[in-house]
Amino acid sequence: MSENIKKPIAFLPVFTGTNCDYDTAKAFEKAGAEITTSVFCNLTSGDIFSSIKEMCQKIRKCQIFALSGGFSSGDEPDGSGKFIANVLNNKDITAEIHALLDRGGLILGICNGFQALIKSGLLPYGRLGMVIENSPTLFRNDINRHISLIASTRVSSVSSPWLAGFKIGEIHQVAMSHGEGKIVISEKLALELFAKNQIAFQYVDLQGNITQKPPYNPNGSMYAIEGMISENGQILGKMGHSERFESGLFKNIYGNKNQNIFENAVKYFLKN
Repeated sequence: MSENIKKPIAFLPVFTGTNCDYDTAKAFEKAGAEITTSVFCNLTSGDIFSSIKEMCQKIRKCQIFALSGGFSSGDEPDGSGKFIANVLNNKDITAEIHALLDRGGLILGICNGFQALIKSGLLPYGRLGMVIENSPTLFRNDINRHISLIASTRVSSVSSPWLAGFKIGEIHQVAMSHGEGKIVISEKLALELFAKNQIAFQYVDLQGNITQKPPYNPNGSMYAIEGMISENGQILGKMGHSERFESGLFKNIYGNKNQNIFENAVKYFLKN
């Protein structure tokens, strides 16, 4: 972004089922961002059109677009994130999101937000409307139920403003809470993403070894993938709730719990 930004604006839309927006807003606010929100109302067709218009206006004015966690559409099987993905693929919202990316903006999706990024095509392709038959998806956890725990994840890429200051191999302890968090991906695409440094985080065991199975890979994600970025690094999606940690919490958990992707994003705009 070319303009002189003193305080980047983070826009956090709220959808049916979103329940992590307060934590996400608090994390961005603590990092130095200004927060704007809007509630996507869908009771009537008029509400939908009005909500789309408001979202477009908010995206146009922001530098960071963040999709918070939750349970869209009640987190029905294979439904997670699909409602949000449909909203993102509205032609007017698509145009604004692409304009945001073209001017150097950043996009984040955590948990339900990650599901929406995957199902809309923003990840791993960096553009909406790119989903094809062999695109990656998120499927129900191997244990076939919701999980709520702290998982160890390894930094596998630093090719993004969201990952600035991290080191390859650095391990974080991150809160997990989801029913559909298993990354399903073809070997061909996975190898391509690894080659392009688009795999941001992977699940590891207590010794720091990448692991394919529960309990350390809590959902059974293929290639132990917990998070990924777009090729240009502007978009980050991840299952773990980095926003849930703050000083004084998780005192009985050992390790580094402060995965401050929010501060990294804010610093990116202050440097540029």
